[in-house]
Amino acid sequence: MSRQPVRREPEGPPPAAGSALTLGDVVVVDRNSPVPLYYQVAQALQTAIEAGRLPPGFRLDNEIQLADELGLSRPTMRKAMEYLVDKGLIIRRRGVGTTVVQPKVRRSLQLTSLYDDLVAAGQEPATTVLSLGLAAAPREAAEALGIATGTPLHTMVRLRSAAGRPIARMTNYLPTTLPGLGPGAFTVEALESTGLYRMLRAAGVTLHAADETIGARKATAQESHLLDEARGAALLTMQRVAYDDRGRVVEYGSHVYAASRYSFSLSLLAT
Repeated sequence: MSRQPVRREPEGPPPAAGSALTLGDVVVVDRNSPVPLYYQVAQALQTAIEAGRLPPGFRLDNEIQLADELGLSRPTMRKAMEYLVDKGLIIRRRGVGTTVVQPKVRRSLQLTSLYDDLVAAGQEPATTVLSLGLAAAPREAAEALGIATGTPLHTMVRLRSAAGRPIARMTNYLPTTLPGLGPGAFTVEALESTGLYRMLRAAGVTLHAADETIGARKATAQESHLLDEARGAALLTMQRVAYDDRGRVVEYGSHVYAASRYSFSLSLLAT
């Protein structure tokens, strides 16, 4: 049976999941470039996936057919596919083939909020406030903020989602003593319509620096349900202490992220 290629429609909607794919629609290989061929293919497919041209559920041909379409060797195509698997952009299952999955949210380690990162990535963040109010500071928050345990703090727990799926449960503690952050400074409506850091900036708080600790652990039953993950699935954890431009501690955050849809990105320089 002959394959019917998909004609390139750059301005139109992405191809339907499961439809035939001509890699020439999204991959251009420059054999004179010093960039390895596998990496050219992987980067082109990654761009197409993250832009939505190849949506979640889209099935790719096997490596032999994909290699033939581009005139490449099978090892080159296999290396490109392994790169995308490692990035969490595709999965390979015996009897099913290679399928595009929902791209992870990649977050660079800068003093930004998840809300701002999602907006910058072209996604529409959604927030559900799980709890909000003044509460006694637990020990870890009190230590991070340099206050006595039990001191009243703005305490909020939020569920952040994108593309209809939950990404993170975020718990934040903020002092009530900073200008503009007295009792009643935060409302459910405001927190569900914008990001916390945007609210802080609007209140006159200038964020300047932060200390951050990243880890990983298995999800509890409650976390699995909340983040739509299998029980015991891997979670990324992050604790952050943020400071303003006067050196005052303005926030302590303790967050968990679904590792299947979220990753941290670092740039390292040699010294």
